[in-house]
Amino acid sequence: MGTVLPLARPVTADQISDAKAKAAQLQSEIQSTGQQIDALDQQWQADQEKKSSLDQQIVSTKTKITQTRQQVGHDKVVLQKAAVNAYVSGNSASEQDPLFEGNQAAQSATDEYNAVAEGDLGTAVANLNTDQSQLNLQESTLQGEDQQAAQAVANANAAYNQAQQEQQQQQQALGQVKGQIAQLIAQQQAAEQAAAQAAANARLQAARAAATAQAAAAASEAASAPAGTSVDPPPPPPPSSGGAGAAAVAAAESYLGVPYVWGGASRAGVDCSGLTMLAWAAAGVGLPHYSGGQMSDSTPVPLSDLEPGDLLFYGPGGSQHVAMYIGGGQMIEAPYSGQVVWIVGARFGGGFVGAGRP
Repeated sequence: MGTVLPLARPVTADQISDAKAKAAQLQSEIQSTGQQIDALDQQWQADQEKKSSLDQQIVSTKTKITQTRQQVGHDKVVLQKAAVNAYVSGNSASEQDPLFEGNQAAQSATDEYNAVAEGDLGTAVANLNTDQSQLNLQESTLQGEDQQAAQAVANANAAYNQAQQEQQQQQQALGQVKGQIAQLIAQQQAAEQAAAQAAANARLQAARAAATAQAAAAASEAASAPAGTSVDPPPPPPPSSGGAGAAAVAAAESYLGVPYVWGGASRAGVDCSGLTMLAWAAAGVGLPHYSGGQMSDSTPVPLSDLEPGDLLFYGPGGSQHVAMYIGGGQMIEAPYSGQVVWIVGARFGGGFVGAGRP
């Protein structure tokens, strides 16, 4: 059975690796037990067939014993009558005259008795008893073998059931370990997302602090400049998208869980630029289905003025990827093949080239 892994401390790669190794071990054990179950099933089938054959032999032997007993009973009657006849007449059976016998059927019976009586009566009885004893012994032997076969069937069936229970326990243990792995990975992903979000927030705060300092420095420079000297003020931020940005975010979030599909732009699947195109289309703004084109059609936004709905671009000219900032240091994106639309911490490194407001 699996052991519940501690989750109080930060998840490490070793924890996940250990859990996966445990899962692989359980998979191997389940396979081995399955092979054992198959072998036990075949043994049970063989024992069943052997017992069935013995049962048929016992039925046949009992039939023979019944027939033999009937024959022994008949022969005993014949021998007894023949012996009595020989004793009373004082002569051999062959000396009797059939002319004195009034009943021909009775005479035929007498002839049969005499034929038996003239032989070795003791030997005949002994042979018959021997045959009966041998059949009884054979029946007893078959009964013993049948009982052994029945016990073998029962043992095989018990072993089969035990192996099945063991496999069920292994399956349950594997399910627990898989659940632990999923929990560990989810915790790891949550920690990574929290770290990315914290880094994004820190960068945004740093950008805003830098913008504030730059504005203050420009104001101070303008105040200390000689009369008649002109100082260029910093460029104003682009106008806020207002409700359009919020509408675009809401539309994008409605695609959460939709799979990434290369070139996709529907509920069945989207790619990165397909998601942002559809989201801003819901807000009444048309964008091309290409991240580089969306960057060209957007007004650059400094990180210090980033608002929900603004687009984040990656790669030269935004040609490699686009995501949407949703606030709080988070973004929504259609990441890559094999994944679905998700929300993660905003990434301002790893190819990030700028933000834009459609």
